[in-house]
Amino acid sequence: MRICVVQTRPAKGNIQANIQAHKKLIELAVFNKTDIIVFPELSITGYEPGLAAKLAGDINDSRLNDFQIISDNKNISIGVGMPLKADKGILISMIVFEPNKPRQVYYKQHLHEDEFPYFICGEKKEPLGKNKIAIAICYELSVPEHAKNAYKTGSKIYLVSIAKSVSGVEKAVRTLAETANRYSMTVLMSNCVGHCDNFDCGGKTSIWNNKGMLLGQLDDTNEGILIIDTITQVVIEKTIPNDLISENKPV
Repeated sequence: MRICVVQTRPAKGNIQANIQAHKKLIELAVFNKTDIIVFPELSITGYEPGLAAKLAGDINDSRLNDFQIISDNKNISIGVGMPLKADKGILISMIVFEPNKPRQVYYKQHLHEDEFPYFICGEKKEPLGKNKIAIAICYELSVPEHAKNAYKTGSKIYLVSIAKSVSGVEKAVRTLAETANRYSMTVLMSNCVGHCDNFDCGGKTSIWNNKGMLLGQLDDTNEGILIIDTITQVVIEKTIPNDLISENKPV
């Protein structure tokens, strides 16, 4: 199985521009025979808590239909980030498109204190699919019981979708290396670059093997993809000049 984590430069609140950028990166992942591709936290809107209520959609948002079509036609699973509406508030979510299946969604269960004015916590979610893949969104990587629960449910792969600053990603890199080693899980982290909310994102999208060894890492500037073959442990790294992917135009 080949799993891909993506590094994007989101256009603030510009859903259509971000969708188009996603599709270009998915095309590159498909060319490299990827089975699963995962994007950073709130990748469709950018990580913009103050805009989340305005930008939030629902799980069946028709603007995302192309991802299902691509999933069906190219036999690839796709995880994208978007704020979703619920009865009691807005949820930080990863929507997962699988070939010829209904959309699934993972809701962020553990919020940072800065997020409470804008979002609510999601409910516990079991690992996705037969491959026992556990998803974590940003702050959850710093919550010890989250990775521990993933391990207890038999997860072998820990997919982490984040939007972290330059200093924040340095800490995340250390934490995830320890998580990979402690629980013998392959760990993949997808971050963004550029400006989000009130900070600059630090990139460094990364992959660790199940002994905590760093196998690949992107830089802190460019968009790109990082792919691991879970059988051979070979990592493919593709960095793309920013002007070839994102329009980078806020709304």
